[in-house]
Order: sequence, then C-alpha cells, then structure tokens
Amino acid sequence: MNKMNKGIFLSVIVLVFLVLAIGAVLATPNGANVTFVSSSSAGSNLADNYTAYAGNVTELTVYGLSNTQAWQGYFGNVTGVVQLADASKHVMYNWSMANAKGEIYASNSSSITWSSIKCYNITANGAALETAYNISSSDVDGVGETFRLNNTAAFAVGGVSFSAGQCNNTKVYGPGGAGAFDEVLLTDNSNTVFTSILNNDVNGFDSKTHDFEMLVLDDGHNGDASPTMYYFYLELG
Repeated sequence: MNKMNKGIFLSVIVLVFLVLAIGAVLATPNGANVTFVSSSSAGSNLADNYTAYAGNVTELTVYGLSNTQAWQGYFGNVTGVVQLADASKHVMYNWSMANAKGEIYASNSSSITWSSIKCYNITANGAALETAYNISSSDVDGVGETFRLNNTAAFAVGGVSFSAGQCNNTKVYGPGGAGAFDEVLLTDNSNTVFTSILNNDVNGFDSKTHDFEMLVLDDGHNGDASPTMYYFYLELG
C-alpha cells in the first residue's frame, strides 16, 4: 500500500518499569509495549462536474484536499504502572496509574542517549531532516511549518528539565481543529525524538477520548512505499 495514502494509528498499551536499585539511579524513559489496533486514511474525494458550453467563460471557486506525503499519525491510550524493582525485574512494590501522565516518545533508534536529550534545533538542522525525508523547502507540510510553536508547559525527560516554551512544538488537533495534544521535537544529538505529552482522556481528532496524538516523519513522495520503523518509549509520572 502506498504510504502516501496510509494513516496508521495505534492504541498503545504499555507496562513501564521504573527501576530503583540500591543507591540513586536516574529514571529514564523505557521501551513501550505497543499493540496494533487499526489503520486508515482519508482516501480520495469524488470529482465534481460542470457542463462546458462553447463560447462561454465560467468563474469557479475550487477547494480540494491532498494527503500529506511526509507525515504519519499515531494516537491512542496509555496504561501502566510505576514500580520499585531490582535489576532482574523482581518487583517489591508498584503503583497503578489512574490517569495517564508523562510523555510517549517515537524514534528511528532503539538506543537513545537520554542523558543527552535536548530541544531539536530546527533553524540549524531542519533542512537536513527535511532532505532525509525528501521534503522540499517549499512544501507547506515541512518540519519548520509543522513544529512552528514555542508554547508548551514545562516538562521533563528523565533527569533533563525543559522550561515552558523552550522547544519547538506543534498542537495536534482535537475537535474543531483545537490543539488538544502537545508534541515536542527533541534530539539526543544523533536521533530525532518525537515527543507527545500525555493528556489523559481528552477528546481527540475523531471526537473520541485519547491520551495522546502525535506525528512522525515518513517519506511517501514519488510513490515511495517503503516503511519507516519507529521505536516507542514511555515515561510515566
């Protein structure tokens, strides 16, 4: 299936381990268990028609929709526990999460250096990222055009704190186009990390309640149907 026409959406069910050994161990995001639920896309619109008469000139106002060839959407719900365990994952105590709170991360890498995590510098590195996904500088759905805001609340990734509005972010739509879900663009100097801040049981783009919505890059230009692999991580708390 052409990736340009695919919109893969996941509900995420996660069990995250917060490992505390003897002494102080810094908590970092852990790999998340992801369950596929469904996949869909908007498809194509039917074509309107108007009759042409020789000798006439006719004014038309034309509106149309095109599927993005650069972005993939994910959305879903999060469950999990915070736990006290040793290196062998023997659990001494755990706390169930009543409400989803924290962040969910998606990256091409299965090994993120969380201690080096920082805001992605779109001004310095955005052009290279767009080139990697075959995005033209004139495309309306480019990286800079998408992550163009700086208005998130303060948040933290492991032991790294980010102040309000520090990083470039986007607002992923809820009902009526309101941005109900904040997504931030981060990096560990080597890998891009798409970061969605959890928002418990909020009405999403489809008017159903979700804990997160996020966008990730995927090249669907010129009929490219090769998939892009993403690894998911979760931090609760």
